[in-house]
Amino acid sequence: MQYLQNYLTNLDGRSIIPLKPQMIDKIVKRDGSIVPFDIEKIVFAIFRAAIAVGGRDQGAARKTAEDVLSILAKREYAESYPTVEEVQDLVEKCLIENGHAKTAKAYILYRYEHELKRRGKASLTYSSENMPYRKLWETLSWAVDNSCVSTEQLSRLVALGKFQELVEASEAFYQNEIDEALGNMESRLDEMRVLIIAGPSSSGKTTTTAKIKERLASLGRRTVSLGIDNYFFNLEEHPRDTHGDYDFETPQAIELSLVNRHLAMLLSGKEVDVPCYNFKKGRRDGISEKLSLPENGIILIDSLHGLFPEMTSGIDESVKYKLYIETLSQLKDKNGNFIRWSDIRMLRRMVRDMQFRNYDPRHTVLHWHHVRRSELRYIVSRLQNAHTIINSSLAFELPVMKARLGPYITRFAAEFAGDPDKEDANERVARVQLLFDQIPEWQDEAVIPKTSLLREFIGGGVYT
Repeated sequence: MQYLQNYLTNLDGRSIIPLKPQMIDKIVKRDGSIVPFDIEKIVFAIFRAAIAVGGRDQGAARKTAEDVLSILAKREYAESYPTVEEVQDLVEKCLIENGHAKTAKAYILYRYEHELKRRGKASLTYSSENMPYRKLWETLSWAVDNSCVSTEQLSRLVALGKFQELVEASEAFYQNEIDEALGNMESRLDEMRVLIIAGPSSSGKTTTTAKIKERLASLGRRTVSLGIDNYFFNLEEHPRDTHGDYDFETPQAIELSLVNRHLAMLLSGKEVDVPCYNFKKGRRDGISEKLSLPENGIILIDSLHGLFPEMTSGIDESVKYKLYIETLSQLKDKNGNFIRWSDIRMLRRMVRDMQFRNYDPRHTVLHWHHVRRSELRYIVSRLQNAHTIINSSLAFELPVMKARLGPYITRFAAEFAGDPDKEDANERVARVQLLFDQIPEWQDEAVIPKTSLLREFIGGGVYT
């Protein structure tokens, strides 16, 4: 409460409005529960919507939040707590009245998507129309042939000492996915100048990219990689949520205009100075490399948002080839429900973040709602634009993940339970805990090949 009072009187050194504490120290959620009111959630939501339409004025986001607070202070029923719906209605009203129509539209769309989710309705951006049904059928057929359709069958394979056989079969399946993609790609190899490898977080883009580069080299085609992570805006231009977490997951976090300009220069035979993004400092820090495209070379873009239209809008479609990667698992739990692909990828990212980035897995779980929101809006909805889809699921990986993450999941499930600010994380962790309860763990990672895609996350692989 003291933080809120300080905020209301000292934001940017200015006095905003005198507010009675009882009016805004709590807010009523849609289920009727009363939780602490946090002004920063309003600012974050507005700024996030602004970024979605190309805006980066944090001051305007705070000004709109001030206007909302001012209206709340003058309510006729000031003794009662405001509701979430009331606050969101006021945000829309203030955005429109202040001339921020595009931001208001983005805010309304985000709000409507959340409403659809609460009602169990289909998303506006992710529907059955862009589901890769042929890939799903192939995966399910493989699972049937290898007696690995359910968590019960997976557990039986481990108990029978057939884990290594499952590893070998899974690796062969993934290699076949690579071979099929390259077979499709070869028909367009003569005109291809830009190869885009896209897909959601922890789907295995890095390993897939490395394997494809090897094969292209054997066909006499050289590749140069354009590191899209170096094109992030400086940290102060990113939205930050109430947990202090920055949202790097949206395509608007990248200076897309500069990416396009450098792509055009490379294709025209010019050299470009690729910026260097210093993640410790949270800003660009000099030049990472001078890059040019050799004759008959291919620019390789390995990025979450490679299929986002604005990423390569200045490049002719005829010279692009687009690969999409996803963990299209068809494993079912004991209740007959398919394991969620995003849960598998969250586990991969938890391990990778601990292994290579020194991140606490708790941070990864709490951040995942940013990841998932961006995936559904900007990544998964684009998969129908890909020339080829690669399935990167590995039937053997869950027992390995349980061995590494089981104690963390148990701890987080106890910590997050009942905390309204961690509702999303609690839901995901509880689901994974139920999954882990159904399978054994596997400790001996020596049976996993050094070339395996899973090595991208657990370490010990041959690819950097």
